[in-house]
Amino acid sequence: MNLRFVGNDYMLAWTLLYQASISKSIQDIKTKLWQNYRNAYNNASKDDKELLADYKNFIPDNDEIYDFLFASEDFQAIKKETEKYRLFQLKTYDDHKKEFKKHLMDILRLELKDYDILTLHPNLDCIDTVPKQEKKNALAWGRHRDLEDPISFLVDLSYVLLRLEIGTYGKESRDIVDAVIELSTLDELATRMRGTTCYLQGKSSLAELKRKLYPYWLMYLGADKEEMLSYMMRDKIAFDVDKYPVEKQLAKANLYEFIDFCIKHQEHIEKVPEYSTN
Repeated sequence: MNLRFVGNDYMLAWTLLYQASISKSIQDIKTKLWQNYRNAYNNASKDDKELLADYKNFIPDNDEIYDFLFASEDFQAIKKETEKYRLFQLKTYDDHKKEFKKHLMDILRLELKDYDILTLHPNLDCIDTVPKQEKKNALAWGRHRDLEDPISFLVDLSYVLLRLEIGTYGKESRDIVDAVIELSTLDELATRMRGTTCYLQGKSSLAELKRKLYPYWLMYLGADKEEMLSYMMRDKIAFDVDKYPVEKQLAKANLYEFIDFCIKHQEHIEKVPEYSTN
């Protein structure tokens, strides 16, 4: 997996025009465009999907609203700030790329595709993607919190990329799939990147299911019974190790195969009482 962080004026402009306004002056521009170019404004509302599908060759059907915004001082200032943020994204990735990619490969045991990340202004707090079935490997990203916590940027990015990669796989058991994605990225990858436990992060609605999957997840990570005790102490998730025969095949499985195992044994897993935390 390789990531490219790129700037794109059209993607930035579209997000400024169709997402929440980041300033009064941008809101004023949107109001003027709505009043003077209403049809063009409405027609361009879905340009983001075309941009993410092929941003390099994107040509708007009507460039009036884009040209109006491009000519403004506000856009030029925002573009400069966005470029600074793009350089932050690039530096964060470059600084941690080796360990980031190694940990992901160790956890997932599969190679993610290459992706282009179209950088948005961080104050937009926006992530835009296209469904996996479209087979497009681009997404748009801009979040202010990344600047305060670069590791969260990489961990959350891995979460979004893995969701895109998996797509509708295992859709009949979506909670299982979502829980495994969180265990892989928000929990285990974050723990390895930070050097301290980050388990049971993510959606509170998945916490109980993740506790029930946890013993099998440790088997997937290759832990023997003694190592499981160490993991439990680290992550503050308790279960009776002796009640779980080790499923040795999980240590050789990739993430898709682990998902298949969990779905196959879903009825049994969900009947297990909720584990306690220390």
